[in-house]
Amino acid sequence: MDKFRMMFQFLQANQESFMNGICGIMALASAQMYSVFEFSCPCMPEYNYTYGIGLLIIPPYGFVLNNNVSVLAEEWKRPIGKRHKDPTILRYMFCSITQRSLIAPAVWVSVSLMDGKSFLCAFSINLDIERFGNYSVMNGLTETDKLKLLARIPCEKLFEHQEIRVAATIYIKCISQACGWMFLLMMTLSAFLIRAIRPCFSQAAFLKTKYWSHYIDIERKMFDEACKDHAKSFAKVCIHQYFENISGEIQTLHHHRSGKNDSDDGEEDKRSDEEKLMGIRAQDDMNKVLRNWHTCKPPLALRKEQMEGENNGKLNGNAMGAANGLVNGHTHEVAKKEWAVYYSKV
Repeated sequence: MDKFRMMFQFLQANQESFMNGICGIMALASAQMYSVFEFSCPCMPEYNYTYGIGLLIIPPYGFVLNNNVSVLAEEWKRPIGKRHKDPTILRYMFCSITQRSLIAPAVWVSVSLMDGKSFLCAFSINLDIERFGNYSVMNGLTETDKLKLLARIPCEKLFEHQEIRVAATIYIKCISQACGWMFLLMMTLSAFLIRAIRPCFSQAAFLKTKYWSHYIDIERKMFDEACKDHAKSFAKVCIHQYFENISGEIQTLHHHRSGKNDSDDGEEDKRSDEEKLMGIRAQDDMNKVLRNWHTCKPPLALRKEQMEGENNGKLNGNAMGAANGLVNGHTHEVAKKEWAVYYSKV
């Protein structure tokens, strides 16, 4: 059990790195599945480029699986109310989401470029067939027929001249792999520059934006948990009241037969549920609370010092009032006790 606790604490402390690794593994798995299945190119001039580039770019959108996108959208669109919105925090949240969401696309694009099938499908019509030896096959063909012939290079069964097809395929796949290595190099350099340049800026501003972005996420989660606890307590008290109203006599008989400990436990549970309701006992009141939370969030200023000042003021006021009362000849209002005096005749 201790090992699982230590593992959970480690994953919680390194949540960002863990999620980045999970996104990378998922991208690698999807790319491996993509390479296992047979790639089918349309082999038509009007569709090859669109299909190849679309398959290379469109699938790896990582923003869809990121839950923080909704947090950023809510913070961006919420009414200001009593809490102002800091643009630097929104920019930090967007950069953080983008950094995590680009991992899967980067892996997908790099693996697809290394494989070269989509690149071959997209750029086969741009080949210069004269580079690959026997170009007499192009003699007497119109420009449209040449494009149709070049578009069939990715399809082995549709292209008759296998030597030209193999040479063209190797050539385009070499270019695709070179683009893949360049893409990996650019991504690595970009990540290095981001990590190297970040300490050169003000760390105080960075820590401030990081803190409040984490606060927004945690506040949302805790508000959801508080709503869930309140809804659970509200439902529990409502059900108890329903059964008490419907079967009051059976409930009374049950209390008479049950022991003292059961009644005490029931009262403690009822008190705990009443405390969780926090005075909100009607549907309209809860709707008002939720609406106010969205339209007018409370300011980020805790009232502890104010409460302590009020308490100190009350204590000082009571003390000064007592002292002034004693000086002026007044006493505190003390509950009067009745005394019975008996006299003996002996």
